[in-house]
Amino acid sequence: MKKTEMEMQNTERTQGITAEAKKVTYVEAAGWGKYRWWRYVLGLVVIFFVGLVVNGITVPRVAFLLGGQEALAAFNRLDYAALGLVGGFVAFRASFLFFLAGILIAVTLIHQRHPRTLVTAREKISWRRVGQGFVAWFVPVWLIAGLGQYFFYPDTFSFNFDLTTFALFVPIALIVVAIQTTTEELFFRGYIVQGASIVWSNRVFLALVPAVIFALAHLLNPEASAGGWLTVFINYFLVPGLVWTVVSLIDGTTELAIGVHFANNIGGNLLMGVAGSDVAGSAVTAPTLFTVSEFHATYTALSMLVVVPVFLAIAYKVFKPDGVSKPVSQSYRSGRW
Repeated sequence: MKKTEMEMQNTERTQGITAEAKKVTYVEAAGWGKYRWWRYVLGLVVIFFVGLVVNGITVPRVAFLLGGQEALAAFNRLDYAALGLVGGFVAFRASFLFFLAGILIAVTLIHQRHPRTLVTAREKISWRRVGQGFVAWFVPVWLIAGLGQYFFYPDTFSFNFDLTTFALFVPIALIVVAIQTTTEELFFRGYIVQGASIVWSNRVFLALVPAVIFALAHLLNPEASAGGWLTVFINYFLVPGLVWTVVSLIDGTTELAIGVHFANNIGGNLLMGVAGSDVAGSAVTAPTLFTVSEFHATYTALSMLVVVPVFLAIAYKVFKPDGVSKPVSQSYRSGRW
């Protein structure tokens, strides 16, 4: 059977990824494969169906198989601590694995392009840039926001002397948190930005859309209510939402943001945690090296105003991007709608 003209065009576009990737950004990669607006709507339905419905059916059954009726009852009442340190930590974040699966299904089957295009338009992901993002954020945020808090509020700090438990927890936290943060980046900075670019390729618009959605998605976090509007604006909308999206648009990839997000969250799960689940955001308290007895929301939020410039200086002065991305063009805007 002969291929239709459109199928041939799609094949040629796929085969030309290597050449095109040298000059296009990951945002423009939204124009590869199949990209009508309704496909993004369908993709969101698939992502949330797998992430919420399939997750809601599967995880409780796994809990029952591993711990019986008692574990299932604990899971249903959201008492993750009853599942133990490891079980509770994994169960609390299990939905991210399903959301990741939903994203991969949507991009691969509905849009018919490689999931890598959520990160970069190049042939390979630059793990060097991911690592640079990790270092550029980890150093200032934990020196300024972490160590700075110790200088201002030393009486609230305590050291975790159970180093054996901490050592056993480290590899589990690294894997689970990596899945969590990477999934969020693929969704907010990747899929949402690419979907928005189908509507309008204006960079201000592309930066604001995921920032607003990211902030709204985290409004129910305990630290949001504890910190009030200042925490919501700076710690959700401005920094993770807006700043991390802007650097992704500047780089033309989400590599930097993936490293940054991982650095931000892994520190909170391994270095410094908040005592009590009301602020920690989980019924399971991770065995961090240091624990603070009180969450200083104002200091944490305002410290970000210092962290961000230092992060940008490290990311773009100390480290050099793999390539300067060009503005979003209209070259891939023509096609099937």
